[in-house]
Amino acid sequence: MIARLRVGFVAFVLVAMTLTLWPLQAVAMRRGWPLRKRLPHLWHVVACFVAGVKVTVSGEPAAGRPLLIVSNHQSWSDIMVLGKVMPLCFIAKAEVETWPAFGLLARLQRTVFVEREARGRTGRHASEVATRLSEGDAMVLFAEGTTSDGNEVLPFRTALFGAAQMALRDSASKSVLVQPVAVAYTRANGLPLGRYHRPLAAWPGNVELSPHLLDFLREGAIDATVAFGEPILFTETSDRKAVARQSEASVRRLLAVALRARD
Repeated sequence: MIARLRVGFVAFVLVAMTLTLWPLQAVAMRRGWPLRKRLPHLWHVVACFVAGVKVTVSGEPAAGRPLLIVSNHQSWSDIMVLGKVMPLCFIAKAEVETWPAFGLLARLQRTVFVEREARGRTGRHASEVATRLSEGDAMVLFAEGTTSDGNEVLPFRTALFGAAQMALRDSASKSVLVQPVAVAYTRANGLPLGRYHRPLAAWPGNVELSPHLLDFLREGAIDATVAFGEPILFTETSDRKAVARQSEASVRRLLAVALRARD
């Protein structure tokens, strides 16, 4: 009964907050107000609070721009956790735009949607991301291309690292910062999740969303760590595949350290 009340309370707060901020965010996006970057950040701060997600930050986000943040990906909640830390925009697969509720939230977050399997459109997608980078948006790339079980990092896809190359052409800056970041889910209700229970927080692609979402919210107390690595300087002479491999290795190390420290 308590778990149901908790889920109902979280749903009520998030729906009420979304309906309240939606019109203001729509106007801010249309008119290019700075508020368009701050409102999604506020939404994530409140969402983490009411959902009982405690976020611990290790390291520091890079202050420079353009900034491409490269993160592992294990759940829909990664958006909420990362979005609480700082104002961010995300790169998501195109089908997310059509999802009920999540699609609306993604659009209000100013997400860039990409068709990952449409190789002929990779250049256009990278160009759109590059434009946003040049405009000063910190963009988050989930480079695995899918969700993992939270215990490991899947191989990174390299195509959208080309956005960093394109941003060099569109920006007065002579370099782009590529910062590896690891999101780790470590505890539930104060107890270590461990390797076999981490899927409580993680959402692998073969698990239905609705039951997982309800199970996550029923817990009421999830600890997550966001670990920032050292930024990688991407210049005109950089190789995107080499930067992708370097980023992947860094995220693997960051995730391993975060999980060992909390389990």
